[in-house]
Amino acid sequence: MIDYRSDNTGRAAPEILDALVRANEGTALGYGADEWTARLQERFSELFETQVRVFPVATGTAANALSLASLAPSWGLVFCNAAAHINTAEANAAGFFGGGLKLAPVAGEHGKVDAGEFARALAAFPPGQLHRGEPAAVNLTQATDLGAVYRFDEVRAVVDVARARGLKVHMDGARVANALARLQCSPADLTWRAGVDILSFGATKNGGALCDAIVVFSPELADRLAIQLRRAGQVWSKMRFASAQLMAYIENGLWLRLATRSNAAAARIAGGIAGIASLKLVAPVEANEIFLELPPGAMDALEADGFQFYRRSATLARFVCRFDVTDAEADALVAALKRHCALPAKAAE
Repeated sequence: MIDYRSDNTGRAAPEILDALVRANEGTALGYGADEWTARLQERFSELFETQVRVFPVATGTAANALSLASLAPSWGLVFCNAAAHINTAEANAAGFFGGGLKLAPVAGEHGKVDAGEFARALAAFPPGQLHRGEPAAVNLTQATDLGAVYRFDEVRAVVDVARARGLKVHMDGARVANALARLQCSPADLTWRAGVDILSFGATKNGGALCDAIVVFSPELADRLAIQLRRAGQVWSKMRFASAQLMAYIENGLWLRLATRSNAAAARIAGGIAGIASLKLVAPVEANEIFLELPPGAMDALEADGFQFYRRSATLARFVCRFDVTDAEADALVAALKRHCALPAKAAE
Protein backbone atom coordinates (compact mmCIF):
# COMPACT_ATOMS: atom_id res chain seq x y z
CA MET A 1 0.00 0.00 0.00
CA ILE A 2 1.16 3.54 -0.78
CA ASP A 3 -0.63 6.10 1.37
CA TYR A 4 -1.69 9.46 -0.06
CA ARG A 5 -4.71 9.91 2.22
CA SER A 6 -3.26 12.79 4.24
CA ASP A 7 -0.07 14.21 5.65
CA ASN A 8 -1.21 13.25 9.15
CA THR A 9 -1.03 9.52 8.37
CA GLY A 10 2.76 9.44 8.42
CA ARG A 11 5.55 9.28 10.94
CA ALA A 12 6.64 11.96 13.34
CA ALA A 13 10.02 13.41 12.47
CA PRO A 14 12.79 11.71 14.50
CA GLU A 15 14.02 15.10 15.74
CA ILE A 16 10.69 15.72 17.44
CA LEU A 17 10.65 12.33 19.15
CA ASP A 18 14.21 12.98 20.34
CA ALA A 19 13.05 16.28 21.85
CA LEU A 20 10.34 14.47 23.82
CA VAL A 21 12.94 12.11 25.27
CA ARG A 22 15.20 15.03 26.24
CA ALA A 23 12.30 16.76 27.98
CA ASN A 24 11.57 13.62 29.98
CA GLU A 25 14.07 14.36 32.74
CA GLY A 26 13.39 15.53 36.27
CA THR A 27 10.36 17.56 37.28
CA ALA A 28 8.75 20.74 35.98
CA LEU A 29 5.74 22.82 36.93
CA GLY A 30 2.58 22.12 34.94
CA TYR A 31 0.18 24.17 32.84
CA GLY A 32 2.89 26.15 31.10
CA ALA A 33 4.86 27.36 34.10
CA ASP A 34 7.95 25.46 32.94
CA GLU A 35 11.23 26.49 31.32
CA TRP A 36 10.41 24.83 27.97
CA THR A 37 7.25 26.91 27.56
CA ALA A 38 9.08 30.08 28.59
CA ARG A 39 11.76 29.38 25.97
CA LEU A 40 9.04 28.64 23.43
CA GLN A 41 7.80 32.22 23.75
CA GLU A 42 11.31 33.52 23.11
CA ARG A 43 12.02 31.23 20.16
CA PHE A 44 8.76 31.99 18.37
CA SER A 45 9.25 35.71 18.96
CA GLU A 46 12.64 35.38 17.29
CA LEU A 47 11.14 33.34 14.46
CA PHE A 48 8.40 35.87 13.73
CA GLU A 49 10.63 38.91 14.40
CA THR A 50 8.16 40.42 16.86
CA GLN A 51 6.86 39.74 20.36
CA VAL A 52 4.25 36.98 20.22
CA ARG A 53 2.33 34.76 22.63
CA VAL A 54 2.35 31.05 21.80
CA PHE A 55 -0.20 28.58 23.12
CA PRO A 56 0.34 24.85 22.41
CA VAL A 57 -2.94 23.01 21.73
CA ALA A 58 -3.84 19.41 21.00
CA THR A 59 -5.35 19.81 17.53
CA GLY A 60 -5.77 22.13 14.59
CA THR A 61 -9.52 22.17 15.19
CA ALA A 62 -8.91 23.51 18.69
CA ALA A 63 -6.50 26.10 17.31
CA ASN A 64 -9.01 27.34 14.75
CA ALA A 65 -12.14 27.28 16.88
CA LEU A 66 -10.60 28.89 19.95
CA SER A 67 -8.75 31.50 17.92
CA LEU A 68 -12.02 32.55 16.32
CA ALA A 69 -13.81 32.48 19.66
CA SER A 70 -11.28 35.01 20.93
CA LEU A 71 -11.92 37.29 17.93
CA ALA A 72 -15.69 37.33 17.63
CA PRO A 73 -18.64 37.77 20.00
CA SER A 74 -21.25 35.04 20.12
CA TRP A 75 -23.42 37.02 17.68
CA GLY A 76 -20.50 37.69 15.36
CA LEU A 77 -19.87 36.66 11.76
CA VAL A 78 -16.62 35.10 10.56
CA PHE A 79 -16.09 35.19 6.80
CA CYS A 80 -14.23 32.36 5.07
CA ASN A 81 -14.02 30.59 1.74
CA ALA A 82 -16.78 28.05 1.24
CA ALA A 83 -14.14 25.27 1.00
CA ALA A 84 -12.38 26.32 4.22
CA HIS A 85 -11.70 23.57 6.73
CA ILE A 86 -13.53 25.49 9.48
CA ASN A 87 -16.62 25.44 7.26
CA THR A 88 -16.52 21.90 5.89
CA ALA A 89 -14.74 19.62 8.33
CA GLU A 90 -14.79 20.75 11.97
CA ALA A 91 -18.42 20.08 12.97
CA ASN A 92 -18.95 23.82 13.52
CA ALA A 93 -16.44 23.84 16.35
CA ALA A 94 -16.05 27.59 15.81
CA GLY A 95 -19.75 28.09 16.47
CA PHE A 96 -19.66 25.81 19.51
CA PHE A 97 -16.65 27.38 21.22
CA GLY A 98 -17.67 30.84 19.99
CA GLY A 99 -21.05 30.57 21.72
CA GLY A 100 -22.97 30.69 18.45
CA LEU A 101 -20.78 32.74 16.11
CA LYS A 102 -21.70 32.16 12.48
CA LEU A 103 -19.51 31.35 9.50
CA ALA A 104 -20.26 33.31 6.32
CA PRO A 105 -18.84 31.69 3.14
CA VAL A 106 -17.21 33.93 0.53
CA ALA A 107 -16.45 32.97 -3.06
CA GLY A 108 -12.90 32.75 -4.36
CA GLU A 109 -10.79 30.68 -6.69
CA HIS A 110 -8.91 27.59 -5.48
CA GLY A 111 -10.14 27.91 -1.88
CA LYS A 112 -9.05 31.52 -1.42
CA VAL A 113 -11.11 34.40 -0.09
CA ASP A 114 -11.32 36.85 -2.99
CA ALA A 115 -10.93 40.43 -1.72
CA GLY A 116 -13.55 41.80 -4.12
CA GLU A 117 -16.08 39.11 -3.21
CA PHE A 118 -15.32 39.71 0.46
CA ALA A 119 -16.02 43.44 0.09
CA ARG A 120 -19.32 42.68 -1.64
CA ALA A 121 -20.28 40.20 1.08
CA LEU A 122 -19.52 42.76 3.79
CA ALA A 123 -21.64 45.37 2.05
CA ALA A 124 -24.68 43.18 2.74
CA PHE A 125 -24.11 43.77 6.47
CA PRO A 126 -24.23 47.57 6.89
CA PRO A 127 -23.05 49.00 10.22
CA GLY A 128 -25.79 49.39 12.78
CA GLN A 129 -28.17 46.74 11.45
CA LEU A 130 -29.45 44.36 14.13
CA HIS A 131 -30.95 41.54 12.12
CA ARG A 132 -28.17 39.62 10.40
CA GLY A 133 -25.29 39.50 12.90
CA GLU A 134 -22.17 41.59 13.26
CA PRO A 135 -19.11 41.07 11.01
CA ALA A 136 -16.19 40.33 13.32
CA ALA A 137 -13.38 38.48 11.54
CA VAL A 138 -12.18 36.81 8.37
CA ASN A 139 -10.40 33.47 8.03
CA LEU A 140 -7.67 32.69 5.48
CA THR A 141 -6.48 29.10 5.06
CA GLN A 142 -2.77 28.87 4.18
CA ALA A 143 -2.23 26.75 2.13
CA THR A 144 -5.87 26.55 1.07
CA ASP A 145 -8.05 23.48 1.25
CA LEU A 146 -7.50 23.00 -2.47
CA GLY A 147 -3.72 23.25 -2.16
CA ALA A 148 -3.22 26.82 -3.40
CA VAL A 149 -1.03 29.41 -1.66
CA TYR A 150 -1.86 33.03 -0.79
CA ARG A 151 0.83 35.51 -1.83
CA PHE A 152 1.55 38.55 0.35
CA ASP A 153 -0.47 40.89 -1.86
CA GLU A 154 -3.47 38.55 -1.76
CA VAL A 155 -3.39 38.41 2.05
CA ARG A 156 -2.94 42.18 2.19
CA ALA A 157 -5.90 42.81 -0.12
CA VAL A 158 -8.22 40.81 2.16
CA VAL A 159 -6.74 42.47 5.24
CA ASP A 160 -7.39 45.93 3.80
CA VAL A 161 -11.07 45.10 3.30
CA ALA A 162 -11.28 43.70 6.82
CA ARG A 163 -9.56 46.70 8.42
CA ALA A 164 -11.90 49.13 6.69
CA ARG A 165 -14.73 47.58 8.75
CA GLY A 166 -12.72 46.94 11.92
CA LEU A 167 -12.55 43.15 11.45
CA LYS A 168 -9.80 40.91 12.80
CA VAL A 169 -7.88 38.44 10.63
CA HIS A 170 -7.29 34.78 11.45
CA MET A 171 -5.00 32.53 9.43
CA ASP A 172 -5.53 28.77 9.52
CA GLY A 173 -1.94 27.68 9.04
CA ALA A 174 -2.36 23.92 9.18
CA ARG A 175 0.04 23.85 6.21
CA VAL A 176 1.68 27.24 6.67
CA ALA A 177 5.13 25.60 6.46
CA ASN A 178 4.28 24.34 2.99
CA ALA A 179 3.19 27.83 1.95
CA LEU A 180 6.39 29.39 3.30
CA ALA A 181 8.54 26.75 1.62
CA ARG A 182 6.77 27.52 -1.64
CA LEU A 183 7.05 31.31 -1.39
CA GLN A 184 10.52 31.43 0.17
CA CYS A 185 9.53 34.38 2.34
CA SER A 186 9.83 35.00 6.07
CA PRO A 187 7.14 33.89 8.54
CA ALA A 188 6.76 37.53 9.52
CA ASP A 189 6.04 38.65 5.96
CA LEU A 190 3.26 36.13 5.47
CA THR A 191 1.57 36.81 8.82
CA TRP A 192 1.68 39.93 10.97
CA ARG A 193 3.42 42.14 8.42
CA ALA A 194 0.57 41.34 6.05
CA GLY A 195 -1.94 42.17 8.80
CA VAL A 196 -2.76 38.79 10.37
CA ASP A 197 -3.82 39.06 14.04
CA ILE A 198 -3.73 35.41 15.04
CA LEU A 199 -2.36 32.24 13.47
CA SER A 200 -3.26 28.58 13.89
CA PHE A 201 0.24 27.17 13.57
CA GLY A 202 0.23 23.65 12.19
CA ALA A 203 2.85 21.04 13.06
CA THR A 204 1.07 17.68 13.12
CA LYS A 205 0.58 17.47 9.34
CA ASN A 206 4.25 18.26 8.72
CA GLY A 207 6.10 15.72 10.83
CA GLY A 208 4.81 16.77 14.23
CA ALA A 209 3.72 14.26 16.85
CA LEU A 210 0.91 15.40 19.10
CA CYS A 211 0.36 19.16 19.03
CA ASP A 212 -0.22 22.33 17.06
CA ALA A 213 -0.19 25.87 18.39
CA ILE A 214 -1.84 29.29 18.34
CA VAL A 215 0.43 32.27 17.72
CA VAL A 216 -1.00 35.64 18.76
CA PHE A 217 0.37 38.80 17.13
CA SER A 218 -2.13 41.27 18.64
CA PRO A 219 -1.39 41.46 22.40
CA GLU A 220 -4.92 42.49 23.37
CA LEU A 221 -6.20 39.08 22.21
CA ALA A 222 -3.88 36.91 24.28
CA ASP A 223 -5.50 37.14 27.72
CA ARG A 224 -8.97 36.45 26.37
CA LEU A 225 -7.65 33.49 24.42
CA ALA A 226 -5.93 32.10 27.52
CA ILE A 227 -9.32 31.92 29.25
CA GLN A 228 -10.94 30.29 26.23
CA LEU A 229 -8.20 27.65 26.19
CA ARG A 230 -8.59 26.86 29.88
CA ARG A 231 -12.37 26.47 29.61
CA ALA A 232 -11.98 24.21 26.59
CA GLY A 233 -9.52 21.87 28.29
CA GLN A 234 -6.71 22.91 25.96
CA VAL A 235 -4.11 23.84 28.59
CA TRP A 236 -1.71 20.91 28.76
CA SER A 237 -0.96 19.60 32.24
CA LYS A 238 2.57 18.48 31.30
CA MET A 239 3.03 21.43 28.95
CA ARG A 240 6.79 20.96 28.68
CA PHE A 241 6.31 18.02 26.32
CA ALA A 242 4.15 20.05 23.95
CA SER A 243 6.54 22.99 24.06
CA ALA A 244 9.55 20.73 23.50
CA GLN A 245 7.92 19.36 20.33
CA LEU A 246 7.25 22.82 18.94
CA MET A 247 10.74 24.08 19.65
CA ALA A 248 12.27 21.05 17.95
CA TYR A 249 9.93 21.58 15.01
CA ILE A 250 11.32 25.04 14.20
CA GLU A 251 14.91 24.40 15.32
CA ASN A 252 17.43 24.86 12.50
CA GLY A 253 14.63 25.21 9.97
CA LEU A 254 13.39 21.62 10.40
CA TRP A 255 9.77 22.57 9.68
CA LEU A 256 10.68 24.19 6.37
CA ARG A 257 12.90 21.28 5.31
CA LEU A 258 10.07 18.84 5.97
CA ALA A 259 7.60 20.99 4.04
CA THR A 260 10.04 21.34 1.15
CA ARG A 261 10.17 17.55 0.87
CA SER A 262 6.40 17.09 0.75
CA ASN A 263 6.01 19.99 -1.69
CA ALA A 264 8.69 18.47 -3.93
CA ALA A 265 6.91 15.10 -3.95
CA ALA A 266 3.65 16.74 -5.05
CA ALA A 267 5.48 18.75 -7.72
CA ARG A 268 7.15 15.57 -8.99
CA ILE A 269 3.76 13.88 -9.38
CA ALA A 270 2.18 16.94 -11.01
CA GLY A 271 5.07 17.18 -13.46
CA GLY A 272 4.86 13.48 -14.25
CA ILE A 273 1.19 13.57 -15.20
CA ALA A 274 1.32 16.83 -17.17
CA GLY A 275 -0.17 16.42 -20.61
CA ILE A 276 -2.53 13.54 -19.82
CA ALA A 277 -5.69 14.84 -21.45
CA SER A 278 -8.09 12.79 -19.33
CA LEU A 279 -6.74 14.25 -16.08
CA LYS A 280 -7.70 17.69 -14.81
CA LEU A 281 -6.04 19.52 -11.93
CA VAL A 282 -8.75 21.33 -9.96
CA ALA A 283 -6.22 23.79 -8.52
CA PRO A 284 -2.55 24.55 -9.12
CA VAL A 285 -0.18 22.29 -7.20
CA GLU A 286 1.57 24.86 -5.03
CA ALA A 287 2.05 22.95 -1.78
CA ASN A 288 1.72 19.24 -1.00
CA GLU A 289 -1.83 18.48 -2.14
CA ILE A 290 -3.08 17.36 -5.55
CA PHE A 291 -6.77 17.49 -6.50
CA LEU A 292 -7.50 15.54 -9.66
CA GLU A 293 -10.61 14.96 -11.73
CA LEU A 294 -10.23 11.39 -12.97
CA PRO A 295 -11.97 9.32 -15.65
CA PRO A 296 -14.71 6.95 -14.42
CA GLY A 297 -13.25 3.76 -13.02
CA ALA A 298 -9.78 5.19 -12.47
CA MET A 299 -10.16 5.49 -8.70
CA ASP A 300 -11.24 1.87 -8.38
CA ALA A 301 -8.23 0.85 -10.46
CA LEU A 302 -5.84 2.90 -8.33
CA GLU A 303 -7.18 1.36 -5.15
CA ALA A 304 -6.85 -2.10 -6.65
CA ASP A 305 -3.18 -1.25 -7.30
CA GLY A 306 -2.72 -0.49 -3.61
CA PHE A 307 -2.94 3.31 -3.52
CA GLN A 308 -4.76 4.98 -0.66
CA PHE A 309 -6.30 8.43 -1.13
CA TYR A 310 -9.54 10.29 -0.45
CA ARG A 311 -12.48 10.45 -2.83
CA ARG A 312 -14.06 13.90 -2.78
CA SER A 313 -16.75 12.98 -5.32
CA ALA A 314 -17.43 10.32 -7.94
CA THR A 315 -14.61 11.74 -10.08
CA LEU A 316 -12.55 14.00 -7.76
CA ALA A 317 -9.63 12.52 -5.81
CA ARG A 318 -7.26 14.14 -3.33
CA PHE A 319 -3.66 12.99 -2.99
CA VAL A 320 -1.57 14.43 -0.16
CA CYS A 321 2.19 14.05 0.06
CA ARG A 322 3.93 13.57 3.41
CA PHE A 323 7.47 14.66 4.20
CA ASP A 324 8.59 11.04 3.98
CA VAL A 325 7.10 10.18 0.57
CA THR A 326 9.90 8.69 -1.50
CA ASP A 327 10.67 9.39 -5.14
CA ALA A 328 9.84 5.74 -5.88
CA GLU A 329 6.38 6.15 -4.30
CA ALA A 330 5.75 9.35 -6.24
CA ASP A 331 6.84 7.71 -9.49
CA ALA A 332 4.64 4.70 -8.79
CA LEU A 333 1.57 6.96 -8.58
CA VAL A 334 2.55 8.71 -11.80
CA ALA A 335 2.94 5.36 -13.57
CA ALA A 336 -0.43 4.15 -12.28
CA LEU A 337 -2.20 7.36 -13.34
CA LYS A 338 -0.69 7.06 -16.79
CA ARG A 339 -1.68 3.43 -16.98
CA HIS A 340 -5.29 3.99 -15.97
CA CYS A 341 -5.94 7.46 -17.38
CA ALA A 342 -3.79 7.95 -20.47
CA LEU A 343 -6.44 6.38 -22.69
CA PRO A 344 -8.47 7.73 -25.59
CA ALA A 345 -11.53 9.55 -24.28
CA LYS A 346 -13.95 6.93 -25.67
CA ALA A 347 -12.07 4.04 -24.04
CA ALA A 348 -11.99 5.79 -20.66
CA GLU A 349 -15.77 6.26 -20.55
